[in-house]
Amino acid sequence: MQGGRWRASMDLMCGRYAVTTDPAKLAAEIDAINEVGDADVRESYNVAPTTTVMTVVQRHAHGSPDDVAARRVRAMRWGLVPSWTKELGKGPLLLNARAETLAEKPAFRQSLPGKRCLIPMDGWYEWKPGPPGPKGKPTKIPFYMSPTDGTRLFMGGLWAAWRPAEARAAGDDSQWVSSTTIITTDAVGKLQDVHHRMPLIMPYEYWDA
Repeated sequence: MQGGRWRASMDLMCGRYAVTTDPAKLAAEIDAINEVGDADVRESYNVAPTTTVMTVVQRHAHGSPDDVAARRVRAMRWGLVPSWTKELGKGPLLLNARAETLAEKPAFRQSLPGKRCLIPMDGWYEWKPGPPGPKGKPTKIPFYMSPTDGTRLFMGGLWAAWRPAEARAAGDDSQWVSSTTIITTDAVGKLQDVHHRMPLIMPYEYWDA
């Protein structure tokens, strides 16, 4: 764990993270097909909510449901948008999903059976309550959580596909928005000193599952 000079824009578990690779490099690294295309996905030390981020899925190609599923790098909006959402950006900001209640929450249980993904990152940020500041207001101490050996992390996630009601009514398949959420679980070890929750880290041997 390392301290850093970062400000939290919201009091969320895993509300910011860092990723320092591009889609092509990531696809080569994990033997996947790069399907990010022209999406605005960038290396960033401060990935923010609603940003377009990289995800890894095991799916068929778009429009080819009979194809054999393959590992693919896809761009998605960070903040799950359930399929029943009426207007993009008007619902709750579903950045995280508690592992313990995925099958119970309507926003997540629809994605749980077949829309699982991985979210690559170098590390994530958390803010721990600190002593009062000069004016007596509460302060927060930022921490950056990352592997000591510098390896990349892959977090468990869910994704969903949404399109506007008018597009659905017209049968328009050109306006789909894919979105994702990061699954969280109880923090372990020294991470508990900073926050009681953490992203669900998925080691390689569990990727297929």
